[in-house]
Amino acid sequence: MKKTGLLLMLLATIVTFAFTFEKGEIKTIEVGANMPSANAKMLATSGKSMTLTDLKKENGTLIIFSCNTCPFVVGGKDNKGWEGRYNELYNIAQENKIGMALINSNEARRGKGESMDDMIKRAKKAGLKASYLLDEGSVIANAFGARTTPHVFLFDSSNKLAYAGAIDDNVSDPKMVKEHWLKNAISKIAKGEKINPAQTRQKGCSIKRVAN
Repeated sequence: MKKTGLLLMLLATIVTFAFTFEKGEIKTIEVGANMPSANAKMLATSGKSMTLTDLKKENGTLIIFSCNTCPFVVGGKDNKGWEGRYNELYNIAQENKIGMALINSNEARRGKGESMDDMIKRAKKAGLKASYLLDEGSVIANAFGARTTPHVFLFDSSNKLAYAGAIDDNVSDPKMVKEHWLKNAISKIAKGEKINPAQTRQKGCSIKRVAN
């Protein structure tokens, strides 16, 4: 197996641990839960301050916790990563009247490739269409219980969580994807149909929070 494949397997194993803080384990919100921190303001790479409510559209909101440095997001030598699929997902979301936001919660790495300046450069390099927001202090990530980059949360028109987890089943190559979980969820939510599965196991690098 190639070194990159081994590295991704190791990272995927590491990031499945539960995050523990002074007040106990952070739990990921469950399907059916209300969107937390919907009106909390965050600064976007565009220079605008906005909330998730601002980004919501008629049929809901798609939120992906992302970053600038994780190989599960940006890819590597033998791995294309999921970031290259963001713009297609943005287009699909727009077509289905769903707003979309990318959130960077890597507070502990602001001086190591995850600052706002780094985010602006990354957004430009990748040509990101979705708003890319900085989550100061990982406050939004903590409210959601977001664990990895990426970690997907799709809410319906009533701000209820309808799907959570991974984008699809193959981070290495979009041509090898067999299960398009998020695309399916977007289509179902726009039609008012039941999403199945409504939750999948997310994979990625752990969100780098500042220890309390």
